[in-house]
Amino acid sequence: MTEWLENDQIGLVFIQGAGLESSIWEPVVSEMKRPVLLVDFPERQGENKLRQSLTLQDYSDYIKQQIEDWKVRRFVIIAHSLGGVLALNITSDLSERVVGFIGIGATIPKDGGSFLSTFPFAKRLLMNVLLRVFGTQPPESAIRKGLCNDLSHERATEIVRGFVPESIHIYTDQTKANVPTNIPKLYIKLAKDQEMSLSQQNNMIANLAPQKIEILETGHLPMLIKPNDLRNSLNAFLTQWNSIKG
Repeated sequence: MTEWLENDQIGLVFIQGAGLESSIWEPVVSEMKRPVLLVDFPERQGENKLRQSLTLQDYSDYIKQQIEDWKVRRFVIIAHSLGGVLALNITSDLSERVVGFIGIGATIPKDGGSFLSTFPFAKRLLMNVLLRVFGTQPPESAIRKGLCNDLSHERATEIVRGFVPESIHIYTDQTKANVPTNIPKLYIKLAKDQEMSLSQQNNMIANLAPQKIEILETGHLPMLIKPNDLRNSLNAFLTQWNSIKG
């Protein structure tokens, strides 16, 4: 039997977006007062071709194993960008343990769809072709303009150098997981995001149907540009709901 923490304290599971490493959360969690788990994605040190065979389910299973090895029974899942797709799978599979869901500029497909399903039909077809022809490694200029538009040149260079192309399957595979309806949910909208437009974020909010929406005046990586503001938003959510107690 899993050995749970004795006080049954609520933990926080952080899932980053595609291409990023779990260390991106460290400026936020360094002063968090709850147990935190920064999950890693599979085959980070291996060659790119090793990752390309991984399915969305492989990613989800890899994350679930890290959660199973963690001595915290109940947790809030916090998902950034494409991490929202993975978070839906985790929430569905571990529904008895997930007590809250927070999306940060997160992709939230509806009806068990894929990441690509969140785009209009024509753009979905185009992106599918581009992913299959050119792969999942964006050019440096696109990373700087999209992910890093409000970061310093030095910090943006770190993101560019550390970017790891993911398997195409995490973009194209269906989640087959419904959006949770019986837990508190928060969506943090990123007002200066150049990676996910405000209209796209509004669509994701409609899909998630959160009880609360907050806005941060940042680009796509608020955990790096305004970690204190992001931490405050997370803490406010955690203290608001009587059902989430540490």
